[in-house]
Amino acid sequence: MGQKLKLYGFNNLTKALSFNIYDVCYAKTPREQKDYIAYIDEQYNSERLTQILTDLTEMIGATVLNISSQDYEPQGASVTLLIAEGPLEHAKGETQVAHLDKSHVTVHTYPEYHPDTCLATFRVDIDVATCGEITPLSTLDYLIGSFDSDIITMDYRVRGFTRDVNGKKLFMDHPVTSIQDYIAKDTLLRYDAVDINVYEANLFHTKMMLKEIDLQNYLFNTDVYELPPRVRLDIMDNLRREMIEIFSGRSIY
Repeated sequence: MGQKLKLYGFNNLTKALSFNIYDVCYAKTPREQKDYIAYIDEQYNSERLTQILTDLTEMIGATVLNISSQDYEPQGASVTLLIAEGPLEHAKGETQVAHLDKSHVTVHTYPEYHPDTCLATFRVDIDVATCGEITPLSTLDYLIGSFDSDIITMDYRVRGFTRDVNGKKLFMDHPVTSIQDYIAKDTLLRYDAVDINVYEANLFHTKMMLKEIDLQNYLFNTDVYELPPRVRLDIMDNLRREMIEIFSGRSIY
């Protein structure tokens, strides 16, 4: 982030990161589809999601104040962390609730399947809202690595303003050209990535789609060599169509 700006008074800039991933799988029978949903629901239950968000909070140098988590029936989970910027030097026990004016991190999961195409989709939405000098962009590689991400969409928005020591308003306290600048090059090489940025509004959007499909990674309880070549091609076509529509944000086929 470079050298910190010298500010006059409180930094009331609010930085919001919305991180969404989609994981697609081929499950032929209704039983396989339900088994896949159950598998995903177990792998990404509220306990594991809480650990991911707790790690994220530590990475940005914030402190967890309160955790609320819930697993749902028939599937899905939600976790919300109330966080504060930096360590709490004066917080003791229950007095931590005095810092409710700070920030939060939330995650929600949406596993589902499509009976006609035999495709199952797992969606994760993570929202990070921080105040002051903290920016969540540095956590993107960790978030991408925490999930099997076929399609990723990210939005970053900075609102409010602060002032420098001379009283000049600052509507951005750190340089941002693209969200991609905060993602490792090795990760970007695996994806097709597109930016849609509105610099005048401090609004940045990036969407990414996996370039190469290894069919075995998309089969649930099935070996790729058990399938005839024609069937493999059909599955690959359905997978790619599904990914392209999610990436594009509209129905194409």
